[in-house]
Amino acid sequence: MAEKPFRLSIKVVIFDDAGRCLVLKRSRHSKGNPGKWDLPGGKVDSGEDFDRALIREVMEETGLRITLSRVIGGMQRELGERTIAYLIMEARLVSGQPRLSGEHEDFSWIEPAKLRQIDLVEQFKELIPDSTSG
Repeated sequence: MAEKPFRLSIKVVIFDDAGRCLVLKRSRHSKGNPGKWDLPGGKVDSGEDFDRALIREVMEETGLRITLSRVIGGMQRELGERTIAYLIMEARLVSGQPRLSGEHEDFSWIEPAKLRQIDLVEQFKELIPDSTSG
């Protein structure tokens, strides 16, 4: 049996000046986790630095400019014929107002302690609340 290939996905907890973090609601038409709240981010293109990929993904999904500050965790999830390795980072909002791409239908700035109360994508439920510092 052949080993599953790994793919890297980077996600970010973005904090605003009030210490709230940004979550995005996935489109109801999304192939993965439709209607659930998610963190901004996505896949790293071949040959792309992961930090530049994350900044690009955030700009594409939200129109926001951010500055990355630290790694707050990592995990993996088995998906069909591949394994997704997640790298979770923390960032600060530099500028902009959220404007959503077609991947998402809503956004919210919430207190980190309330992340457990929303319908967050399953793989982040345990990691994120214990790792955020605001």
